[in-house]
Amino acid sequence: MRARWRCDLPANLTPRKAVLDMAPYHPPTGGRRNKLRLDFNENTVGASPHVIDFIKRFLTAADLSIYPEYDHALEDLSRHFGVAQSELTLTNGTDEAIQLLMNTFVDDGGEVIVLRPSYAMYRFYSQLAGACVAELDYRAGKLAFPMEELLERITPQTRAILISNPNNPTGTGIGVSGLEKILKKAPQAAVLVDEAYYEFCGVTMLGRLREHTNLFVSRTFSKVYGMAAMRCGCLFSQAGNMAHVRKGQSPYSVNSLAAMAARIAVQDTKFVEDYVAEVLAARELLYVGLEQLKIPYVESQANFVLGQVGERAVPIRDELRERGVLVRDRSYELPGYLRFTVGTRDQIARLLDELERIW
Repeated sequence: MRARWRCDLPANLTPRKAVLDMAPYHPPTGGRRNKLRLDFNENTVGASPHVIDFIKRFLTAADLSIYPEYDHALEDLSRHFGVAQSELTLTNGTDEAIQLLMNTFVDDGGEVIVLRPSYAMYRFYSQLAGACVAELDYRAGKLAFPMEELLERITPQTRAILISNPNNPTGTGIGVSGLEKILKKAPQAAVLVDEAYYEFCGVTMLGRLREHTNLFVSRTFSKVYGMAAMRCGCLFSQAGNMAHVRKGQSPYSVNSLAAMAARIAVQDTKFVEDYVAEVLAARELLYVGLEQLKIPYVESQANFVLGQVGERAVPIRDELRERGVLVRDRSYELPGYLRFTVGTRDQIARLLDELERIW
């Protein structure tokens, strides 16, 4: 006689409370091809030609049929970043790095401190983990880092602190000595320093990994390296921490193409140096243009600048889009502000020309 199995299921599945409480995140990424992309802080000229050439010459049908192997990538990247292979892991962009940190070190209900405004995924993955999220505002006016306020907010219950340095979208940063104060004040918390824009400011905590057991650093290939479509990054910490992180990481979260491209990208130092020099020159050009238009701005340590255009922020963004120039509206959290990615000087000249026409 055939056995009958009965499973009494609820009429409707109920998501976890953390998911129910979250607001959905919808990045405005549609219809960006064939436009001047000054909205997502990407490299505006594309990846290194050496990366493209390597992929074309060495990617085969056989390569695509094999699960990723990371040994060579980890060897090359550890050498480039000056860390041991046991002190880093490849990640699917910075997003996976944040998620791994949450999954490894923050329990449901654990306290996480994030700055506001900052990268939306800090709050996203904290909420998804069921953490209790405490937000601190950047200081009004010049949007400086709220050092004293943050140190005062840290408690023995704090389990993670997430810091973008320089910060997106403000462009403001914090020095090594300030970050060390935070690490010392929160020895029980995982402190992530997201260095997505390191190449434009030169401030890094990588050299301090072995001095602080609670320090984590992330880097991405989505910005200066021009590989946003690849979704590749790195998470760094002491070997003991990384051993725990890897236990909770999918074994193949980074695809072979991304790992292969990352190896070549870090070798083309001239491409990076030339692009950074161009961006820094273009940033000065943008400052001058905004001053001539009498548009206040926040001085930046990254490849983007916040401009305060007032109540017309959204209409100006939309009009620029109609003219083929994409910029990012940040007025939903910083009233009246648009964020302009800095590309080449020619690209910034075009932005300023279009902005002048509608200003």
